[in-house]
Amino acid sequence: MTPSETVLSALAAQAIELPSWAFGNSGTRFKVFGQPGTARTPYEKVADAATVHRYTGLAPRVSLHVPWDRVDDYAALSAHAADEGVAIGAVNSNLFQDDDYRLGSLTHPDPLVRRKAIAHHAECVEVMRATGSTDLKLWLPDGTNYAGQDDIRARQDRLAESLSEIYALLDPHMRLLLEYKFFEPYFYATDVPDWGTSLLHCLALGDRAHVVLDTGHHAPNTNIEFIVVQLLRAGRLGAFDFNSRNYADDDLIVGAADPFQLFRIMNEIVGNGALTGAGVNFMLDQCHNIEPKIQGQIRSVLNVQEATARALLVDRAALRRAQTAGDVLGAHQVLVDAYATDVRPLLAEFREARGLAADPFAAYRASGHDQHLAATRVGGEQASWGA
Repeated sequence: MTPSETVLSALAAQAIELPSWAFGNSGTRFKVFGQPGTARTPYEKVADAATVHRYTGLAPRVSLHVPWDRVDDYAALSAHAADEGVAIGAVNSNLFQDDDYRLGSLTHPDPLVRRKAIAHHAECVEVMRATGSTDLKLWLPDGTNYAGQDDIRARQDRLAESLSEIYALLDPHMRLLLEYKFFEPYFYATDVPDWGTSLLHCLALGDRAHVVLDTGHHAPNTNIEFIVVQLLRAGRLGAFDFNSRNYADDDLIVGAADPFQLFRIMNEIVGNGALTGAGVNFMLDQCHNIEPKIQGQIRSVLNVQEATARALLVDRAALRRAQTAGDVLGAHQVLVDAYATDVRPLLAEFREARGLAADPFAAYRASGHDQHLAATRVGGEQASWGA
């Protein structure tokens, strides 16, 4: 195959999961901004995610968040998703919006609080069974603010015990995905602050426990692509959350702040054969504060697609020759050449061949769908961060 044919063949199998919470109103700790036409129910969130997929062909799954997406009949919600042309992806638990979790959830000193947090994950597993989901995704907001506030080792022991109980709840085909974040909402000692801590717990749990890497959950100047490689070497990169940040976990459109970083990350994904078939669930984790919701998600998945196309154009043979010869600048130039390639004409051809608009973002903006939603979604309560 020609290089272009190789790129198109790989892109045809690419899939990026969307987060239901991206389609609700969100903001900062100061203000949540409302927008006309914002989804009011989990059903409308799923419909909005399906709209992104119809325009891009890239987003066949949508993640749920419990209790934000709690409904009376999850099988009906799953059927609704199928009718819209998408499927339910990962189920995300919530351990950060209950007063009982002020001093921790799975690491709390009180066994009754830990039992409550574990029971919440049992609910999530039931949601998975009803929707066909295979991934239970867990971000632990636990930590301490002051030295001496709690015993650091004891908290790790409690976490290991709690995770073991949750892992035992899973059916044989299900996975536990453990996310990490180096700070926030606690600032002295975060209980799962880095990929190493997450990996240690996953290794102790078993083969179906994997690490979640979120591009916004690192200190400035962290080499994220190095972490990607290490987790792939260990066979434990279970999910990859795309966003972009300037300072911390800003949840900006992926590639907005540092598109070259996004390319470098996808270069390692492609170079290590992990784009498809490696068990990595690629998804967005973004809360659009001032951007239109559906447009923001379309822009994000297209940015990932463009970065992936450039990574697929890297001349791997030339790169290996330069690396083997110790040609530092030559090897770097191979990557720069691929990054500098304008892949938009190639992608436009690829999309049109699949019955999509050459420019899905422009096509959606011209469709009037945002205006239609604003006119028809009148009344009720708009979903927002936390609902």
